[in-house]
Amino acid sequence: MTASISKRLVSTAPRVLMVDGSKVVRQLIARVLKADVPNVEIVGCGTGNEAQRLLADGVFDFITVALRLPDMDGLELAHFVRESAPQTYVPIVVVSGDVDARLSKRTLGDDVTDYFDKSLGFQALAAFIRGYVLPEATAEGTVLYVEDSRVVALATRRMLEKYGLTVHHVVSVEDALAHLETAKARGEVGADVVLTDVSLKGELTGGDLVECVRKFFGYGKGKLPILVMTGDENPDNQAALIKAGANDLVEKPVDEKLLVTKLLFQLRVARHLRTRSVDA
Repeated sequence: MTASISKRLVSTAPRVLMVDGSKVVRQLIARVLKADVPNVEIVGCGTGNEAQRLLADGVFDFITVALRLPDMDGLELAHFVRESAPQTYVPIVVVSGDVDARLSKRTLGDDVTDYFDKSLGFQALAAFIRGYVLPEATAEGTVLYVEDSRVVALATRRMLEKYGLTVHHVVSVEDALAHLETAKARGEVGADVVLTDVSLKGELTGGDLVECVRKFFGYGKGKLPILVMTGDENPDNQAALIKAGANDLVEKPVDEKLLVTKLLFQLRVARHLRTRSVDA
């Protein structure tokens, strides 16, 4: 066992590897992340080969990788991580500002945990990473949760309430729309975030809910974020949900940490956008 690995095993400080060909981008992300995540250790490099050497000599809690690297594709590096350490799951997030077909269609493969669009800003990226390496013990916000299985709903509701979230559960899209309509009549939105399954009993699906929220109510992604849970691995169908106005997707079977991380991230971004709107 190398000295660096031994040192890592007795340390509780989160360790993040950033792989990006731009030194400026690496410096910007590191500066924001250090201010947002206490005691974080950040290791940066500009190529896939450098990253492979670093991975062979130490353990990381989180990895960000650009989609395009000077010497290889970012997905190739992600595959290397999975193959070299199959017993340990490290979150790997593609960070890109490129309009790439693989990003828009979400065809990143099983090696990548998620992707992050640089257009959201480095502050949002820092909050996203913090959710993985230093999750909040508690949170505030109301979740409008749409799920027709009462067994699944009960388990998920208890899970979210454990983090301090208030959950308003309904069993159909029709009930969710009625709730939003009533809230709108009072001059309120009705929730801080919507969590819905895409496949629901009744005439309307989770996709229909997304379209109604965006078009009928006119709530943008910042005002009312929508997280959609789906078991459909078809990239075209997933892309259609994002295009219709879903903020993000969570594939089923749902991993608790991934769901909570994404949910809290959407809450933080929405809160930031609302604050910025008021200040403006």
